[in-house]
Order: sequence, then structure tokens, then C-alpha cells
Amino acid sequence: MTSAQLADTANALVADGKGILAADESSPTIKKRFDSIQIESTEENRRDYRDMLFSTPDAGEFISGAILFDETIRQTAADGTTLVKKLESAGIIPGIKVDMGAKPLAGHPGETVTEGLDGLRARLEDYAKLGARFTKWRGVYSIGEAMPSAACITANAHALARYAALAQEAGLVPIVEPEVLMDGDHSIDDCEEVTEEVLRSVYNELAIQEVSLEGSLLKPNMVISGQDCPEQAGVAEVAERTVRCLKRTVPAAVPGVVFLSGGQNDELATEHLDAMNKLGDLPWKLSFSYGRALQAAPLKAWSGQAANLAAGQAAFLERAKANSAAATGTYA
Repeated sequence: MTSAQLADTANALVADGKGILAADESSPTIKKRFDSIQIESTEENRRDYRDMLFSTPDAGEFISGAILFDETIRQTAADGTTLVKKLESAGIIPGIKVDMGAKPLAGHPGETVTEGLDGLRARLEDYAKLGARFTKWRGVYSIGEAMPSAACITANAHALARYAALAQEAGLVPIVEPEVLMDGDHSIDDCEEVTEEVLRSVYNELAIQEVSLEGSLLKPNMVISGQDCPEQAGVAEVAERTVRCLKRTVPAAVPGVVFLSGGQNDELATEHLDAMNKLGDLPWKLSFSYGRALQAAPLKAWSGQAANLAAGQAAFLERAKANSAAATGTYA
């Protein structure tokens, strides 16, 4: 795939009023979500749940792409249609999570580096054959005493860049996800400082690996107070600081920034995105790549019951519409 074709896909993923559904939960994560509605996390239940989301009428008007887990990209729905085909029929671009998770970083207790580069070239080729057109890799950074270390920042940035280069070689758009976690009592000042340092490192490594920025997307955290911080920044401050940080670090060649919700509740994640887009004068599209913030309501409405299919889909469409409005600054 040419650089122009990669850029076309990247731009399609951040088309006006559209964002990405992150449905790439690992087996332990989806089990926790199913535990909350008291259903067993079987392959069949996971398939039916994701089929419910992917088959939601009109979802393609608001959702541009869906990030899948390895199991999901290979699954066939109860009606015999592959889940990839379900997405394509809805006008939603299939994507795939390709990292193998965050593992302890040697010599740095409490910090991690994301693994999965070994064998990645072959896996990317396989995913492309299965219908994926974009990919995602997540690096994780904690804020604490002497954290994140330079070693953590550098190791994850290098891994993100090597992954991105391999993805583009395979004709797949890489979503680069450096997440500074909300966990802790740190201030919004701390979050802004660390997020800026992390993003500078990531884009330096992407340049070294000669990744085409026009054919990539960024999935960062918002600049926000730690969840245990006694002083929680308001919506306007989060929006202003996040946009300021991005303008300092993210090249204008990047087509779009698709935020993770990072533990924020559904409504707050939407309000923050809306406030950012209301600021205007942005060199890139600002949209969403939410998991729980899109799925919590439909999961509860569905509750594992076939009779609740329509209720689950209505709840999903409502959240998709709200975030579509936020992606254009017209939510509230």
C-alpha cells in the first residue's frame, strides 16, 4: 500500500463527526466487564456481545473504525457472517490490537515496557489478510516518585516507532497510543509535564524510524488530574491544557488525534472532547477512540440477554451520537 493510500485510510478514520470504537479488550478485561453484568465470559458470549455492537443500525454514521482483539477478528457471528464482514457492511473500518501487553521493565520497579515486536511482521501480514486496515499499540506510563523514568519513556517510544514502521510496511495504518495513566494523586501540572515529555520522545523516535506521519494517528491521554488528586481540574482547563500540550508536540502532518477515555466516566470524556473542539484553530482532527466510555451503557442494557439486543444497540447508538457531536464541537 502506498503512502497516499495509508493517508486516505487515516483520514477516513477521523472523518468529520466520526470516531473509533475500541473493542480490543483482553480476555481478563472483558471478563471483568462481563462479571459486572453477571454473565460468563465464554467465546460465544463475547462474540454475541461484539456482534450486537457491530450490527447496530446506523452506527457507521458515527463510528469510522473498530479496534478488534485477535479472537474477534477471526470470529463468525451466529448467522454465519464474519464479524469483519459485519463491520465492513456497516461502513466501519476493521482494525486490530497487535501489542502483547505491558511487561515489567527490567531494573525499574513499577514501570513497564510493551512487548510484541518479535514476530510482528508475520502477524501483521496475517491480520491484513483477515481484513484489518489499521492497527494499535499501547505504551503505558505511571506518574509517581521518579516515574516515569527516562528508561521507561525511551523504551516505549522506541517500541511504538518500530511497531508503526512495521505496520506501514504491511499496508496498515498505525495508531500510536502512549497513555499516561490517571492512577494516582498527581496534579494536572504533573500530567501536563509528563505527557509533553512522552509525546516529544514518541515523535522523535517516529522520525528516526521514518514513519509517514500522514499515514498514522495518535491515541493519547487527555491532560487531566490524577483520579485521587484532591483538586480536580474543570472541563475548560483540561481542554486548554490538552490542546496546548498537543500543539507543542504533535506535528501538523498527523491527520488526527483520537483520545482514549482512560477511566473517565462516559459523560465527562464527551464533555472534554467537545470543549477541545470548541477551542478551534487546530492543525489536526480531534476525535475519540473510546472503549468503556462507549460500551458501559450498552453492556448494561444488553446484560447478555438476546431479548435486550435492541436496548443494547440503542444505548450504543446514543453514546456514539454524543461523541460524534463532541468530535465537531456541537455537543453542548
